[in-house]
Amino acid sequence: MAQDEKKLVIGSRESLLAVRQSEIVLDYLRRNFPQMQFELVTMKTTGDKILHKRLDEIGGKGLFVKELDQALRDRRTDLSVHSLKDLPAEIPEDLPVIGFSGREDPRDVLVLPENVSDISQMDLSKPIGTSSRRRILQAQELFPQARFESVRGNVLTRLRKLDEGQYSAIILAAAGLRRLGLENRISKVFSTEEMIPSAGQGILALQGRKGMDYSCLDGFVSAQSAIAAAAERGFVSSLGGGCTSPIAAHAEFGGFSDPGGFGTDVNPSGCESDTISAMTLRGFYYDEETCRIYRRKITVRAATPREGRAAGRELAAAVLAEAKSGKKG
Repeated sequence: MAQDEKKLVIGSRESLLAVRQSEIVLDYLRRNFPQMQFELVTMKTTGDKILHKRLDEIGGKGLFVKELDQALRDRRTDLSVHSLKDLPAEIPEDLPVIGFSGREDPRDVLVLPENVSDISQMDLSKPIGTSSRRRILQAQELFPQARFESVRGNVLTRLRKLDEGQYSAIILAAAGLRRLGLENRISKVFSTEEMIPSAGQGILALQGRKGMDYSCLDGFVSAQSAIAAAAERGFVSSLGGGCTSPIAAHAEFGGFSDPGGFGTDVNPSGCESDTISAMTLRGFYYDEETCRIYRRKITVRAATPREGRAAGRELAAAVLAEAKSGKKG
């Protein structure tokens, strides 16, 4: 959307978290383009309506974007804001991703019931709630005595089910809790080595219509997030991973390893400094045939999304070679 055009309409899922994420983009636009008009349109997606089944049973992540995609095509909206980890692997050519926000805290966290103050007090006669096989496979190594059951619904619904006593704990993304101002509910933060996050976790993806001018967002989007997204999604796609596959990837820059200093978006626009340096990419892959988990990492210099994608494919090739070798053995 050019700066001199009158109005831009943003489409969002109607959950509180989705709206808050869209408001991060709206806040930036309103501050920087007071001469323009902006509107937020919310809608319930198919994935929001079907809560009694796991995503892999009902069609996967595409169910969270179907209605938003149609609104873009119908020109009822001009821009969609998504959690990148919820975007399907295949993006329609007519609805390209035009950029990515700076990354919020990418880590997974354990949340205990309100009346439980310490992990040692967890009632393991009740399950840990998570609908993600990626999280279950990694959490089983951390909590070998626990059992796991699916929990669906938005963040507030999951917290309610937890506090009502249905679960001993639930596993959520730190980014969602922080964006909702609920970081006080975090009981334990898993390092990115303990639990490799979902590809794209903590990043917002901005999706638009092909041929439309979105230069008003040039100051919002993050070059570093674009590289991380390309690397992580490149790893997943190279392993044939769709929305339900227990595959994960996470890129870190500057050689840091889980510094724990995430809190909120690094500046109000959601964009961190775009200084590009060494990138460490961690990958997680579960081989359904052998029931074996593979973890590998590489450190490379990646200054463009193309180099990030190449790193993802390189790591995926190494994991596949290891898996193939294991099958021969």
